[in-house]
Amino acid sequence: MAKDLNPEHTGPGHVAIIMDGNGRWAQQRNRPRLFGHHAGAKRVREIVNACPDIGVKYLTIFAFSTENWKRTQTEVSGLMRLFRRYIEREARDLLEEGVRVRFIGDRMKLDAKLVTLMDNLELLTSNNDRVHLTIALNYGGRDEVTRAAKKMAFEIEQGRLTHKDVDAETLAKFLDTQFLPDPDLVIRTSGEARISNFLLWQSAYAEYEFVDTLWPDFSAEEFGNVVGNFGSRERRYGAVSA
Repeated sequence: MAKDLNPEHTGPGHVAIIMDGNGRWAQQRNRPRLFGHHAGAKRVREIVNACPDIGVKYLTIFAFSTENWKRTQTEVSGLMRLFRRYIEREARDLLEEGVRVRFIGDRMKLDAKLVTLMDNLELLTSNNDRVHLTIALNYGGRDEVTRAAKKMAFEIEQGRLTHKDVDAETLAKFLDTQFLPDPDLVIRTSGEARISNFLLWQSAYAEYEFVDTLWPDFSAEEFGNVVGNFGSRERRYGAVSA
């Protein structure tokens, strides 16, 4: 596991990661893209295990976006099989290691077997509190806010809310992440410097770190270094330094 680089707990409590670069990692090895996705799934375990030692209580990972359906049918089908296999193989270890797992995103487009596995894993780990792992699956930030607005509009139609009740705090209660604190740090691997529709609302005041490493090569040591550097940043939330 990574060395504790934040003994005074000045680091981020919630880290979100855009796990990018699986396909390029595979292509560099003359292997199919799905080979890279399998390697990336194995990396998740290492990063989750590193969290307690560096003071990260909440970890949110971007596994599949609402835009990823545009990929080839072969890749999409392979990813869905990978998600099912990951849940089946990792469920017992996640439970024993104190990891609470939740999923965010629109489940309506996912197949019934996968949704059942997701539901069961959430229930199985619901009493865990060592690390809170949130997996964004068929997730998009704009889609999430749109769905939240629809839910809130329905509450207004039913007379349970009025337009005067609508503010940022109210809207946040309808988001998929209502059970999470906002992320302190968002990391994107693979050298790309964009946020790709990930946690748009929640990351309003997050710090960002874009690293060149492709996700399958992103080690617990590098993760610890990025988290450790967070303590040197000054977060003013729109104010000025004293």
